[in-house]
Amino acid sequence: MTDGAWTEAGGVDLPRFQVGAPPQHLITTLLGDYWISRSEQLPSAALVRLAEEFGVSAVAARAALSRLARRDLLESSKVGRRTYYRLTDRAAAVLLDGRQRIMSFGLEQGAWDGTWVLAAFSISEEQRDLRHALRSRLRWLGFAPLYDGLWVSPRADADDAAAVLGELDVPTATIFRAQALDLAGMRAPEEAWDFGRLRRTYEAFVAQYSPLLARVRNGTVGASEALVARTGIMDTWRTFPNHDPDLPAELLPDGWPRGAARDVFVEIYDTLGALAEFRVKQIVAEFDPGLAELVAHHRTSLILSPR
Repeated sequence: MTDGAWTEAGGVDLPRFQVGAPPQHLITTLLGDYWISRSEQLPSAALVRLAEEFGVSAVAARAALSRLARRDLLESSKVGRRTYYRLTDRAAAVLLDGRQRIMSFGLEQGAWDGTWVLAAFSISEEQRDLRHALRSRLRWLGFAPLYDGLWVSPRADADDAAAVLGELDVPTATIFRAQALDLAGMRAPEEAWDFGRLRRTYEAFVAQYSPLLARVRNGTVGASEALVARTGIMDTWRTFPNHDPDLPAELLPDGWPRGAARDVFVEIYDTLGALAEFRVKQIVAEFDPGLAELVAHHRTSLILSPR
């Protein structure tokens, strides 16, 4: 999976997720996990050192910081020869919004009323950039293509979809709500999703992370590994909403594995939080002990039920 769940949100071009966590994506993830919404700036040397925990070279990390600043995702300042960075307010707001969705993904939803939201549009082949942007944004909202120019969702907000079409200035488009008719020979809206592939993806996630979960429960994961593993499982989990808009239980086959996958994610992510925070504090303290005390992690429960 290579689509970043936060990439197109709100029109802010956050770095795309790719296997191996490229430096720009990694840095925004770490700032989002341990330094979100803080007004203080962190020394670039500390961010470079954090990236090195993930096998990123100092040269690559510094280049990523410069690119993020040029893209207005980081704001910077200089004190003497030292450079400092923090997320811009706009980037932080998008990350917070995306985090809420990612942390709530897979929770049990209320009963579905059977209403579908449909987005119909026509874009010429010559407008490839527009087609790509629209498809990415629609996936973020929970749509999937039933046909090339007809995307459907059981969960999406019609007003949000209309806003995206307007923002991108799609020349020919409409949004409407409808109930599906069960007619022989007609394609059902839920066929926009490949349930077999989704099932295999969730089952692979559980299989991949179950050995780590066992070690987490046994207390045999150290601080450095906790930081890397926690970031890794978040990077994997955050891709799921691009492929599954929390499809309603009424549409799902028996024994659907999304809930089991969520349980694995939540336990690993939450349990490793304190250890990962400790490691981030250790690294930041090498450059500024005062700022290190401000490092903080978050748990899924607190994000979903803020005080």
